[in-house]
Amino acid sequence: MSEAEEEGAGGAALAEAEDALESYEPSHDEDNRLASGFVDSILDCLDAGNAERVREMVAPLHPADIADLFEIVPGERRGPLAHALSGLLDGDVLAEMNDWVRDEVIDELEPHEVASLAGELDTDDAVAIIEELDADDRREVLRAMEPEDRAAIEEALSYPEESAGRLMQRDLIAVPEHWTVGDVLDYLRSNEDLTTDFWEIFVVDERHHPVGTCKLSWVMRTPRGVAIADVMQREQTLIPVDMDQEEVALRFQKYALISAAVVDAAGRLVGMITVDDVVHIIQEEAGEDALRLSLAGDGDINEPLPSTIRTRMWWLLINLGTAILAASVIGAFSDTIEKLVALSALMTIVSGMGGNAATQTMAVTVRALATNQLTSSNSWRMILREWWIALANGIGLGVLMAIGCQLYYHDAGLSAILFAAMIINSLNAGLSGVLIPLGLDRVGIDPAITSTIFVTTMTDCMGFFALLGLATVFGVH
Repeated sequence: MSEAEEEGAGGAALAEAEDALESYEPSHDEDNRLASGFVDSILDCLDAGNAERVREMVAPLHPADIADLFEIVPGERRGPLAHALSGLLDGDVLAEMNDWVRDEVIDELEPHEVASLAGELDTDDAVAIIEELDADDRREVLRAMEPEDRAAIEEALSYPEESAGRLMQRDLIAVPEHWTVGDVLDYLRSNEDLTTDFWEIFVVDERHHPVGTCKLSWVMRTPRGVAIADVMQREQTLIPVDMDQEEVALRFQKYALISAAVVDAAGRLVGMITVDDVVHIIQEEAGEDALRLSLAGDGDINEPLPSTIRTRMWWLLINLGTAILAASVIGAFSDTIEKLVALSALMTIVSGMGGNAATQTMAVTVRALATNQLTSSNSWRMILREWWIALANGIGLGVLMAIGCQLYYHDAGLSAILFAAMIINSLNAGLSGVLIPLGLDRVGIDPAITSTIFVTTMTDCMGFFALLGLATVFGVH
């Protein structure tokens, strides 16, 4: 090649590099979220039919980021994106996806493709994907799976939803208690079918009951001739297979667990749960409780509109009924309101402050119930505690409101009535905020779902009744 040709080739390469730099879009912004420019570039390539370029841009991303990409793009683009990323759309990506988005993506795949992706995952992640399928789709996917994988997933699906059986992994390391450390090491090195991701080894007896656990680091640092029974820790936290996942999370949090053995009704070791699964549970349960308190349904921006509308409309209709009940209280005192129009303004303050106070108490109570801080042994202490808090807040706010009322309306009688109404509704709010969630929990109803309606009704009705009732009894001018 001549010198001129070399210079020309070098210039062309430099131009290509400059073009590449100009068209480069960083994949993440300063908050480690997918950058809008990066997402727009992917959508432009998708619209242009340049699937190869889409794969090149997405290939360096973590599976969680690829899942985020599917959640960010509009619904009508998810199908084409799934086909463009057919080589990158693996089980790890599906496991990270939002449930609603994952359903849309799976609808674009053939049953054998879903079966192949599920087969790459741990049993718990595969179950999370397959359990959301329709009955017909689930049968087709299971039929397309390997017999061993299918049997494990069908067994998991036989357990109740949100139970330890659905959550647990079947791939674990279990060794008999009569082995030595050397036997364990030889077993780990010679058996290629064993799982490669584990932190501890479970020790079992001849009935396959777990009798102890041994951290991998202990095995690696102990001489080969030492019996594994002399190294293991006999005290361990066992998780019943039918335990609710929220209770599982509390066990992990309370005892600072990394992993825990799951046992069936006969006490046999059937699986294990690891802390990475529990982190997802804690996040999911916390989000569910917060959304239930607001009665906003799943609160997922990817949830289909009809489903969201139905959920919110149902609770709004119930709230409409409670609002009518509160309005009927006001209507019963219409003659009193006509005599002093100021009551119509003050009663909204009394009911509103009661509602805010009740919401604070209710949030603390629901959280305490969810984390097992509030039990039957300390319920009365909690009730008395909230009583004193409500009384102090009622007196403090009542004094401020009475002073303001006197300065504005120059009516000592009205100020005294307002002071008394603030205290009464504050006490009502404190007791409602703790007693209603406790009562619902005792009868087996999730207090995070329905407490809001009852508590709001109580504070509204009592707030109106206290102020207007006192004004009627003592007379207004």
